Amino acid sequence: MDWALPEWTVLAVLREGPAHGFAIAALTAPSGELGRVWQLPRPVIYRALSRLAEASLVAPSAVESGPGPQRTIYTISPAGVSAVDEWLSQPVPHVRQLRSHLLMKLALLDRRDLDPTALLGAQRAMLAPIVEAIAAERDQRKGFEAVLLTWRHNNASAALHFLDEIR
Repeated sequence: MDWALPEWTVLAVLREGPAHGFAIAALTAPSGELGRVWQLPRPVIYRALSRLAEASLVAPSAVESGPGPQRTIYTISPAGVSAVDEWLSQPVPHVRQLRSHLLMKLALLDRRDLDPTALLGAQRAMLAPIVEAIAAERDQRKGFEAVLLTWRHNNASAALHFLDEIR
């Protein structure tokens, strides 16, 4: 499935247990545990819940009443469990997504006390040839093209170093 980071994040949080949108929004707020990685505004969370429900990956399971507004509690479906577990195991395909997607995956795995070693190995295996290819192309270019490729190479190399350091 080709969901965006908000949908995957919401699905992964629901993989931990049933929750309502307000609780998920608190986790992804600037001061929230996941908000330190990537902040998701409350409307984005509710939109993601709606999309995931339409895809039958989550379903409303209860309504919580209290002093504030009623809150719908969502539960992940078996298809949602399979989808998010697969997503959490897959390396990020683009260097530009490492800051958001990979760090979010690592945070979500940590919340469930799951070992990220396989993901980190797969990410390194995907990233190493990219670093080599950028270096080879950079050596063939001049002017701003070389500058841009040097920028991309340094970013990708730093990401590779990061992966080696945390493994």
